[in-house]
Amino acid sequence: QVQLVESGGGLVQAGGSLRLSCAASGSTFGISAMGWFRQAPGKEREFVAGIRWSTGGTVQADPVKGRFTISRDNAKNTVYLQMNSLKPEDTAVYYCAAARGFGRLEFSGYYDYWGQGTQVTVSI
Repeated sequence: QVQLVESGGGLVQAGGSLRLSCAASGSTFGISAMGWFRQAPGKEREFVAGIRWSTGGTVQADPVKGRFTISRDNAKNTVYLQMNSLKPEDTAVYYCAAARGFGRLEFSGYYDYWGQGTQVTVSI
């Protein structure tokens, strides 16, 4: 079993930056990929970015390309989401997730474990 704990959310003005962290614990040797998703009230859960654990290969959703960067620290079993040039439409609860097998990073059903989420609010 894997436990994921997000941190780093908060309130930021439009144009500002924020870095989210997600620390994994438990049976982390089985993790093959991790990702970030977000969900705003009344909207579907949306893929943000994903990373393949062993290779470091990444995928980012089109709305955040050029603004958000996903990275990981293998030694710390931690994944990060650096968010720059934040916009009000980025406001959502951000969740990190971990997957054990092979699959499509953009697909939420690929992931086996989910964190509790951290709120990001971007003011106008």
